[in-house]
Amino acid sequence: MSAPIDTAPYDGAPGDSGESRPLLQLRHLSTDIALRRGTVHALDDVNLEVRPGETLGIVGESGSGKTMTALSVMGLLPSGGSVVGGQILFEGRDLRSLPPDEVRRIRGVRMGMVFQDPLTSLNPTMRIGTQVAEPLRVHEGVSKAEARARAIEILRRVGMPRADKIVDDYPHQLSGGMRQRVVIAMALICSPRLLIADEPTTALDVTTQRQILELIDDLREEFGMAVILVTHDLGVIAGRADRVAVMYAGRVVETAPTARLFRAPRHRYTEALMESLPESVTGETGAGKRLYSIPGLPPDLSRPLNGCRFAPRCRFATPECRTTEVTLSTGEHRYACLHPVTATTTATAVRTVPAPPSAEAPEAATEAILSVRDLVKDYGATTGGLLRASGQVSAVAGVSFEVHPGETFGLVGESGCGKSTVGRLVVGLEKPTAGQIVLDGTDIATLNRRERRRTHRQVQLMFQDSYAAMNPRMRVDAILAEPLEIQQVGDTSARRARITELLDQVGLSRRVLERYPHEFSGGQLQRLGLARALALQPRLIVGDEPVSALDVSIQAQVLNLMRDLQRELGLAYVFISHDLSVVDYMSDRIGVMYLGKLVEVGPAHDVVRAARHPYTQALIDAVPSVDPEPAAPRENITIRGELPSALNPPTGCRFRTRCPIAEQICETEPPLAGDRHQVACHFPLRPEPRTVATPTGVIG
Repeated sequence: MSAPIDTAPYDGAPGDSGESRPLLQLRHLSTDIALRRGTVHALDDVNLEVRPGETLGIVGESGSGKTMTALSVMGLLPSGGSVVGGQILFEGRDLRSLPPDEVRRIRGVRMGMVFQDPLTSLNPTMRIGTQVAEPLRVHEGVSKAEARARAIEILRRVGMPRADKIVDDYPHQLSGGMRQRVVIAMALICSPRLLIADEPTTALDVTTQRQILELIDDLREEFGMAVILVTHDLGVIAGRADRVAVMYAGRVVETAPTARLFRAPRHRYTEALMESLPESVTGETGAGKRLYSIPGLPPDLSRPLNGCRFAPRCRFATPECRTTEVTLSTGEHRYACLHPVTATTTATAVRTVPAPPSAEAPEAATEAILSVRDLVKDYGATTGGLLRASGQVSAVAGVSFEVHPGETFGLVGESGCGKSTVGRLVVGLEKPTAGQIVLDGTDIATLNRRERRRTHRQVQLMFQDSYAAMNPRMRVDAILAEPLEIQQVGDTSARRARITELLDQVGLSRRVLERYPHEFSGGQLQRLGLARALALQPRLIVGDEPVSALDVSIQAQVLNLMRDLQRELGLAYVFISHDLSVVDYMSDRIGVMYLGKLVEVGPAHDVVRAARHPYTQALIDAVPSVDPEPAAPRENITIRGELPSALNPPTGCRFRTRCPIAEQICETEPPLAGDRHQVACHFPLRPEPRTVATPTGVIG
């Protein structure tokens, strides 16, 4: 067995205090990835540090180098990857100069890492307790019984319910939030001094995300750890990090204390990221404004680069920017920009958004294109090897709403609330158990399979993962032509003309017709997905989390495109998302779902800024804010615990088991009441003015 690692607190170099010395310091770090087509210079001269007890946030677009920085520190680079220059100083020692066995032990005990996707990080064939305890068995040589006991203890400390039972479960038996807690427990089991969290909440809804981030904060204080938080979500960074490093094309372009950077960013790339956020233009003064969309794509890091790497995409770039190598300035707020942002253009304005007037606005005069009435969808549940029936899963329970021509109706809620099931029912991919789905006067719920196919001309689905929704063996021309051929629309020349028109509408070159899906970026794939949805000229498009997997800059491009096409073509949208800021930006009206039921429906401004249901308010309070010092919430409503099972939902108000203001009367179901703004709650919140912080100087 290897010699044990010294676990005494790090006191820095001789003569230095532990607090004054960085726990981790990267000096001129450079990392290359060798590929067949050449060498990608993933990191170039990266200088970062994190001190004991501090949280450093690293933010940037995909390909900026933030994850590659974390993997370089942990020694987990992909095949062909290697650190080719610089130092990785941890507790005063350069990991690059130590023997491999010693480095492995340091990284297994003194460092821990939480990966983005907990399901792929866990072994599906191993029980939870075995996986959590594995670092103890490998690095500390403890007995099996002791390892199990310590695994149960660490699972309890990360807030896992029934930890003594969970240790015997497999990963697929846990929810997304519970799997993320397991991964955090694995990283903490050896009490590391440094925790690296790589996009730890990207796939989680806002309430679970808040719980995980608060957990990391609590554990940082309890264990005295340093934390590196890697994310593309600026709101997560603003609310959790002490300092921020903004990365672009393998380099750090700006770094500063969090509050200072968000109140006065200096680099033009940081400014552009903030202006891409939906919350930068929503609210009383943001109606109708466009998100700023960063043009172009990040550079190819396998080719030589000159000057500022952001210059080809920067609206303020000059010829000097394209030829002059810019290094980080000195001081507490460091940035590498020849034409930095002035403080006056990036201040945060605090304004009061008034509560909506009490008078109810009249309903739209136009007839609804979609009318969903008392929609129900139940699934049969089975258990055991013989798949015996064990009950009914209540996925959708009496949902009703309307969508008018040219309108966007947003559906928002936690994972498992039933919003995606509603979307699949509307487009005819599934048949409802009960209720009506009236599309242009026809109840499509009563149609047979062949008859429903004809309704696809009127309603189409835009998938969350466009790549998974496309046949990887088909070229773009065949992918776009397929719905036209199935519906027998036009002849070959007419279809070719329609495909060309679609590419023009979504902003793609006609040269892409001969390419395959794997040759496109995420944003380009979503444009193709939208083009395919538009092929049959539908009146209604259901977007199921269409931008949830995209960076903020690419997200802005897709959202702007969807709004442009809506105005141009008169489209109606059902926009499904767990991101309230995106739903607020896109929607005219919003429906909030919880465990298969609509609990609040109303105009977007009213629902987001004067929520009536405690669940809606809890969702709003859980959304990460780009203001590092957000105003106090109107009500102190925090959701705790896991979503109840739809196999046996609570009686009465389904939210009552997690609601902090529930009383006995909540055991009876409240109706969805109201005219313009409806709420299903025995104790609805009162509309009051709310203080909202928004960036100024936004480009419309």
